[in-house]
Amino acid sequence: MIITTSDEIPGKKISKTIGLVKGNTIRARHVGKDLMAGLRNIVGGEIVEYTKMLAESREQSIDRMVENAEEMGANAIVTLRFTTSSIMGGAAELLAYGTAVVIE
Repeated sequence: MIITTSDEIPGKKISKTIGLVKGNTIRARHVGKDLMAGLRNIVGGEIVEYTKMLAESREQSIDRMVENAEEMGANAIVTLRFTTSSIMGGAAELLAYGTAVVIE
């Protein structure tokens, strides 16, 4: 599966546009990670616990989006985008979405 943030894939022709595909995950903060993040907030620096959690969330969202595209018969996704939203205190959604296409 080819995935790109652009509208086209260089060297490939889009023969069919299938439509919107998406994948999401909702993650809640962890008390232990919040304690470590609070300590790093005092001394400064990257909050690696949250960096890791967000990276895992992005990968899971992409995997779910690819699964959605494959179910629809696509072999590529163009115009990949990410968005986040707060669901409740301490929990947020990460959504990956794009356009499923068939390329030659």
